[in-house]
Amino acid sequence: MMRRDTEDARYREATIQLDQLVPADHLVRQIEAALDFSFIYDEVASLYAPIGRPGIDPVRLVKMVLLQYLFGIRSMRQTVREIETNVAYRWFLGLDLLEPVPHFSTFGKNYTRRFRDSGLFEAIFERVLAEAVAAGFVDPSVFYIDATHVKANANKKKFDRVQLAAEARAYQHQLDAEIHRDREVHGKKPLPPARREPGGREVKQSTTDPDSGYYVKDEREKMFAYSWHTACDRHGFVLGSIVTGANVHDSRIFHDLLAQVMARVGRPYAVAVDAGYKTPAIAHLLREEGVRPVMPYTRPKGLPGRLRKQDFVYDAYLDAYLCPEHQALRYRTTNRDGYQEYVSDPVICQSCPLLETCTQSRDHRKVILRHVWQDDLDEAEHLRHTPWNRRTYAERKETIERIFADLKQKHGLRWTLLAGGERNTAQAMLVYAVMNLKKLATWRWRQTCAGRCRLLFPLMGQTKASENEFRRPLSTI
Repeated sequence: MMRRDTEDARYREATIQLDQLVPADHLVRQIEAALDFSFIYDEVASLYAPIGRPGIDPVRLVKMVLLQYLFGIRSMRQTVREIETNVAYRWFLGLDLLEPVPHFSTFGKNYTRRFRDSGLFEAIFERVLAEAVAAGFVDPSVFYIDATHVKANANKKKFDRVQLAAEARAYQHQLDAEIHRDREVHGKKPLPPARREPGGREVKQSTTDPDSGYYVKDEREKMFAYSWHTACDRHGFVLGSIVTGANVHDSRIFHDLLAQVMARVGRPYAVAVDAGYKTPAIAHLLREEGVRPVMPYTRPKGLPGRLRKQDFVYDAYLDAYLCPEHQALRYRTTNRDGYQEYVSDPVICQSCPLLETCTQSRDHRKVILRHVWQDDLDEAEHLRHTPWNRRTYAERKETIERIFADLKQKHGLRWTLLAGGERNTAQAMLVYAVMNLKKLATWRWRQTCAGRCRLLFPLMGQTKASENEFRRPLSTI
């Protein structure tokens, strides 16, 4: 039988509390129970004048932008529209059903006039991470480090060609000292001081957002973008992040990112990275820090059908490379980039049957480069074959890669609407704080529910797992 409602309930009056309209297991309730947001008042107290008209509650402003990134809303304007009609969002902000929502430009104005350069967003990220560490949810034994590209809000056809200043690498002083020592061991004179050129390589710089970098992945994918260099643990908690232009190679930021994360959560047992980080400098740094490198297999470089570096065997006793024809390539010098040069005897090479597949040099001389930190890279390559390294590297797809997938799919960061490296760094801190907060709130909620179930059903623990069942077990180190 068809039913027809004769009364329009839209105009019916009712007396009800807003708290009654929000489901007990709603995500905003879990977040409110997991974190006390009152610490924000202390962080911004110095940014407000003691006199004048009272401003909007800073906690409410921060919660508004947290809602935007938490639920992947594309803009603050749209976030305000969602808050106007969503009772759960109003409950989270402490607004009643009739109280007006702050204007969408309010947060932007407060950011420009107050929050910029205040360190507020870094403080929010660190507070959430500290809560997760205190709860025992973070496992700092292994760091998973990688970078993802976020498209900048800039037209790729509007740019100037500029000459970038040559930047010194973070480990340059250490490398120079190692080169000096290596040359002394081989009886070579120290290299004269390097001439610092006024400019480095020429790059495309966006006229819309100069802080972004021109990114080329293949012929179809060219854009201005930012690189979000990120580290996480094996449970998916973000431990740190550095935002740069997309034209900065991942390996150049590794030293700073590792130091940042170690200052927060301590020294790890191992660090898992992809092939972009498989460099002698990174392998040397990890070995010096006593950290186990977890690096992947890299495909040999070179033209097919020709002899490659791995076809030559290094003899540490002779300090020489032996070719397939059992001839020695002797040490010649160590260059400024830290590579030892080993060269063959052209008199012997010109009659070698493998000459055509070995070298195309006009003087029939084969040259092999070996980095002064090659032993550290070789040790990382040996560890690659261990079962533990293989299992740990396979976890990247479940940790750092999943974080990047959630970042873009669930939190709307396939591209950014903000211009400038400073604002994109603040955005990264907020988004990663939201992702950590969401995981922290969910896990704490499950712990609470599991504890209640044990009180109501004491025998449940004998047949089911404990409240930590939802947590992923740690791998044996």
